[in-house]
Parts: sequence; structure tokens; C-alpha cells
Amino acid sequence: GYLKNPLSHPSSQFSGPKPSTTGEVPLQLFLPTLPNSASINHRPPFPAKHSVTVRRPFPLSHGTTTLGFIFQGGVIAAADTRASAGGLVACPAVHKVTPIHSHLVVTSSGSGADCMLWERILTREIRLYQLRHKRRLSIRGTAKLLSFMLHPFKGTDVCVALTLCGWDKEVIYVCSDGARLQGDVISVGSGSPYAYGVLDIGLRGSLSKDEAISLAREAVFRATHRDAYSGNSVDLFHITKENLFFHRLYHSKSFFKFTTCWYLFVSLHSLPNFFCTYTSLH
Repeated sequence: GYLKNPLSHPSSQFSGPKPSTTGEVPLQLFLPTLPNSASINHRPPFPAKHSVTVRRPFPLSHGTTTLGFIFQGGVIAAADTRASAGGLVACPAVHKVTPIHSHLVVTSSGSGADCMLWERILTREIRLYQLRHKRRLSIRGTAKLLSFMLHPFKGTDVCVALTLCGWDKEVIYVCSDGARLQGDVISVGSGSPYAYGVLDIGLRGSLSKDEAISLAREAVFRATHRDAYSGNSVDLFHITKENLFFHRLYHSKSFFKFTTCWYLFVSLHSLPNFFCTYTSLH
């Protein structure tokens, strides 16, 4: 089931549960109900002792390599495409970079099911906010909203780590305990130490578009050589003021095969009912 939970926030980007004097409709949130809890606001700090625990068939080992950084030509978001279940490569072609709307993508790490659920919840809430207020929520406001929604699940088995990369030229990391961090470069996952090693050497604000794409590709690619839970291909998004550009880079033992896909979206002030054009270059 879902629990209707009005959001009250002092920021001007959020509307409280009370009627607004300007006629704006208050923002309503619909969050998944916590187990054995009648209300999000009255849940115990830790799961109840009498709660039923279901044993997993095997321990979950989370591993991935995702990154996002800012440069003069926009924002780059990249990730590998390997989904692992313990020591098993469950899927070699998973999308870990997800477009939320025409100027925002989210990189995901953690539990695959949890990440997909919360990406869908976030997409819905942003769309509802835009329909109610006739304007799109900013990247920073989106991160605050996601942090607020995730915080009640602190201490549970929810495992979500999302990095928001958007045209406000902001890269913000939000995890399942509600923590929110902002920076010019953020890498998350078991392969992130190796990716940081490449990014720290080559990242600078004056990079051209081709140099930034090459650097992000190299950072993820090198991480896949050292991290057992990262691998296969590299998904990369370039976010600009006008468009999202998507690149999937396939690699084998000794070479890359480049496939570039352009997703052309409507302008910044339009609703996100967009049309997509797909072009493939080999």
C-alpha cells in the first residue's frame, strides 16, 4: 500500500499542507509504507523485535562504478552496465544512468530493485510538482525532496545511492539514509576509488566536450579492470542547456566499439512529454 504524507518545508520551493494564499496547490507525497508501521512519522528508530525476518538465499554484494562531474560544456554522467548478484553477473546491459526529465539524469548504485523503485517515485513527484506549480523543480530542490522521502527508511534494508546530474550545473549525491552531498565531481560504487584516480589526474574546468567524454569513459573503463563487480559497457550522458546526449560505449578485449545515440528533448520550459530521435553511428 501507499501512505499519503503531506510535505511541509520552509523552503519556497515546497508548499506545506496548509492552503496557500497565492492559490498554489500543496505538494502531496505518496511514500511506500514501512513494514509494521502505521505512520512514517511514528516509526521506531529500529525495526521492531517481533517483526518477521526473511532470510535471503545469499548475501547481497553491491558493486558498480558511477560518476558525474561538471565542466565548461555542461555536466557528464557515466556508469558501467554490469548487474551482479553475489559472484554472478546477472545482466551485462543494465541502464544505471536514467533520464528523469529533459535536463536531469540520475546515476544509481545499490540494490537494483530499490533504485528502480525510487527513480520511478522521483520521476512521478517531479511531474506532479510541475503540473501543480507550472514550473520545474530545480536540481537542488529535487535532491532535497529525494532526501526527505528517503530519510524515514534510515536503518532499514533499503539500499539506494543516487547521484543527480542536471543542467543547473549541479551534481548532488543522495543515499538511503537521507544524506545529501554536493560537489563538482562525485563517483559512487565499489569501483569509485579507481575512477577517482583517473578523474583527479585529468579533470579540469576547461575541458572540451570530446575531452570530457573521453575522460569519463576512461575513468569507468579503468575501474572495470580492477573492480570485479563493474564491467561490460559504459553508458554516458552529456547534459547541456538544450539537450541530453546519450552515448553507449561497447568494449571487448582490445578495442571500443562506439555507438552514439541522441535523445533530442523539447526546450527547458516545456512539459516533459517529449519526442525522441534515435540515431546510431558505427
